[in-house]
Amino acid sequence: MINRRLFGAGLLAAPFVSRAALAQAWQPSGPIKMVVAYPAGGPTDVIARIVAADIAGPLGQQVVVENVSGGAGAIGTRAVAKAKPDGHTITFGNNQTHGNNMFMLKEPGYDAVKDFAPLAGAGAFEHVFVVKNELPAKTIQEVIALAKAKPGELNYGSTGIGSGSHLSTELFMARTGTKMTHVPYRGAPPLVQDLVGGRIDISNSTLPSVLAQIKAGQIRAVALGSTKRNPKLPDVATLEEQGVTGANASSWAAFFAPAGTPQPALDRLSAEIMKSLRNPEVVAKIDNLGFTVEPRDPAQFKPYQAQEIATWVKIAKDAGIEPGE
Repeated sequence: MINRRLFGAGLLAAPFVSRAALAQAWQPSGPIKMVVAYPAGGPTDVIARIVAADIAGPLGQQVVVENVSGGAGAIGTRAVAKAKPDGHTITFGNNQTHGNNMFMLKEPGYDAVKDFAPLAGAGAFEHVFVVKNELPAKTIQEVIALAKAKPGELNYGSTGIGSGSHLSTELFMARTGTKMTHVPYRGAPPLVQDLVGGRIDISNSTLPSVLAQIKAGQIRAVALGSTKRNPKLPDVATLEEQGVTGANASSWAAFFAPAGTPQPALDRLSAEIMKSLRNPEVVAKIDNLGFTVEPRDPAQFKPYQAQEIATWVKIAKDAGIEPGE
C-alpha cells in the first residue's frame, strides 16, 4: 500500500517537475540571434543590447543582436517569423512590429500574434514632442499656431508608417485641427539626425531616442504625451497641461520567439529575460535612457498585447488613417 501511494504521488508530481527540469536543462547549442527590426543606435536596439549582454552568461552562449531594418519593421520581424523555431532566433519588437503593422500594412508577411510566442514584456516608451531649434515655438500651442497658419508646410518625422510616432502625431493633428506633412524614416537614428540638422521641423518621438539631444540643447522639447511630467525633463509640460486632450500615447516593447519553439526553450529564455529585466543594474541602465521597465511574463503579456492592439486600432481610426498609408 505504501509503495502504491508513493508511486501515485510520483505520477502526480512528475508533470510539474519535468517541465521545470526541462526548462532548466534546455541549453542553446550555439549563439542566439536577437533580431532588432530597426537601425543600430536607436532605443530599441540599445535596450536589446543591454539585455542580450546580461543573459549571455546564464545561457552559456553569445546573444548577438542583428539589425534588420526596413519596411516599417516588417522585414526583420518577418525573418524571425520564418526562422527555425529552435530557440536560437528571437526578436525584441514593439507595438509597431507586433501590433500596428497588422492593420497599417496591407501585406506585412506575418501575423503578429499567431506567428510568435511572447517571452517577456519589457515596458513602455513615453512620447515627447521635439522641434528643431530654428523653429519659433517653445510650447505646443505655438506649434499648433504655426501649423494652422500654414497648413501642410510644417513636416514631422516618424520612425516609419504605423509606428507610435506616426499614429500618435496623426492623432494629435486630429485633436488639434492641424495638418503637417509626414516624413517616415527607417528608425530613430536617421530621424534624430535630420531633426538636429534642421531638415525636419518636429517629431513626436519616444523619449529614449531624443533625451540626450534634448539635454545637449541640440533640439527643443515642447510637450510630453503622458499624464504627468517626467523627472528627467521636469520643466517640460504635458499636452494636457497645455490644453491638448485625448492625444496621449505610449509605445511598448517586448521579446518574442517564433511560434513552434519548444516549450522548454521558451521557458528558459523567458526566465532569463525576466531575471534580466529585474536586475537592478540592467534596470538602471535602461531607465537612464528614459524607458520605463515593467516586466511581464508571457501569461501577463498576452492579454496586455491584445488590449494594446485594440487601443492602437482605435487611435488609427480616430486619426482617420487608412491601411497602407
